[in-house]
Amino acid sequence: MLDVTVIEDPEAAAVSLDPIRARLLAELAAGPASAAMLAGQVGLPRQKVNYHLKALERHGLVELSGERRKGNVTERLMRATAASYVISPLALAAVQPDPDRFRDQLSARWLLALGARLVRDVGSLITGAAKARKRLATYALDGEVRFASAADRAAFVQELTAGVTALIRKYDAPGADGGRDHRIVVAVHPTLKPAAPE
Repeated sequence: MLDVTVIEDPEAAAVSLDPIRARLLAELAAGPASAAMLAGQVGLPRQKVNYHLKALERHGLVELSGERRKGNVTERLMRATAASYVISPLALAAVQPDPDRFRDQLSARWLLALGARLVRDVGSLITGAAKARKRLATYALDGEVRFASAADRAAFVQELTAGVTALIRKYDAPGADGGRDHRIVVAVHPTLKPAAPE
């Protein structure tokens, strides 16, 4: 089972967004189960669960894990193909965000468009690398900082921009034979407050 799978197909995205199917995916991410086992967990008839499992299987979101005999019946044990799923903007190709359409480094909507492009591009790269049976060279940095003031935040952004721009200038080799282009995305946004317990 993969840790994360990116859903690029619109039909697979629609199938995964159905609340019952999303619940089945969550149950199957915890371990293999049959339609009969899942029926008890989600409170639906086995036939209805089986119908939803077949839809998920058609779109590669679940797969056969094994079979077992139970009396005169052979039960199919299904499992999720990933522990979690991300829907790529490619699933909504006609209306996916385009960060090149509106560039504003201080806009939260532009940051969101960049994030969507990141999901789309890295999802496609993961798919291609998996087909080619190759590893994908990526890097990510995640951290948190508390700014004492808006002025400190602005100064941080200015220094960060200058530092990253200097690194890009230092290492950028546009004419290098055998070189490969890489995209760099740096984002700064407020952290979300933890949800209050219900």
